[in-house]
Amino acid sequence: MIHFTEDQRMIQQMVRKLAKEKVAPRAAEIDETDEFPWDLAKVFGENGLLNLVLPEEYGGVNADNTTLCIVIEELSKVSPASSLMVFTTQALTNVLIRGGSEEQKKIFCPKFASGDKICAFVLTEPNYGSDAASLQTKAVPDGDDYVMTGNKTFITTGEVADFYLVFARTGPGERAKGISAFIVEKGIPGFTFGKKEKKMGLRGSPTVELIFEDARIPKKNLLGGEGGGWNILTQYGNLMRIWGAASVSLGIAEGALEYAAGYAKERVQFGKPIATFQAIQFMLADMAMLTEAARSLNYRASGMIDKGTEPFSKIEPMVSMAKCFTTDTAMKVTTDAVQILGGYGYTKDYPVERMMRDAKGVQIFDGTNQIQRMIISRSLLGKS
Repeated sequence: MIHFTEDQRMIQQMVRKLAKEKVAPRAAEIDETDEFPWDLAKVFGENGLLNLVLPEEYGGVNADNTTLCIVIEELSKVSPASSLMVFTTQALTNVLIRGGSEEQKKIFCPKFASGDKICAFVLTEPNYGSDAASLQTKAVPDGDDYVMTGNKTFITTGEVADFYLVFARTGPGERAKGISAFIVEKGIPGFTFGKKEKKMGLRGSPTVELIFEDARIPKKNLLGGEGGGWNILTQYGNLMRIWGAASVSLGIAEGALEYAAGYAKERVQFGKPIATFQAIQFMLADMAMLTEAARSLNYRASGMIDKGTEPFSKIEPMVSMAKCFTTDTAMKVTTDAVQILGGYGYTKDYPVERMMRDAKGVQIFDGTNQIQRMIISRSLLGKS
């Protein structure tokens, strides 16, 4: 059984109420217009959802991984696209808190304390996605700065963010050995935006190309030292999948199951609700089993991270299992939800077709499910 603390239950109830009253009424419009919901960003900020990871002395709640999972899950039940701004913002803050120096925390944490800042996680390049160790964006030291040159693509909250966690190659060393991580502020010369992707799902969360042309990044913005980027990515970034893609997809599955079950009780065919037909009952039962299994796996993994008693070698494959299984579950559950609604499920008048499109995206981002299976199998077989 999953046990939440009293504080976590309070946060869950608060976010659930906020999602129902503020986010759900906007979900269809956000998807239709594909416009970033600035109104919801303000609501999230006012309710402390954009500075959850910050220590209490900076106005945050020092949220652990399980708390972040709860927040993302509840928001994703109604609008996964909206939840992504919370995910990417906490991703940068999490890396700063866990991997930054005390001086860097004193510089950047006060900037996030107001709760009105949005952040982005910047890794993927046009030619290097799953093969992240081969990235080619360069940052060359020059006086008190690094000069950054290169292109990044598929960056979530790309053009709307205020701060960016950017991974770039800083020096000698093959593949992962030469990668470093930087906090980059919006508006610096040489940093611009390119193409905004027209996506199947997760619309309203902009996915944008970032262009660096001799952009000067202060050396004080380098996290973890030169060449420390890969360690940051694996030790922190990979584990964030649990409250990223895994929790997003868990919310999608739960939202789709709830809607399909409610519809089945109301939709009448052959003189009775379709929920009375065994074919529908069995579909809903399978959807419920998968969703509950995904929920258990998700919170088991987040609990392992929070306890900190297991080695990274055991936690990482568990996170990959959760990401892979939960996103595949969301795809299966939403597909079945569309089927239960029949012709109506295939129309935009009902939310399950949007949920199905959103679920497809989460199988891909935050590390494809094929990559997760590689991590799991290598751990199982003792390969590096």
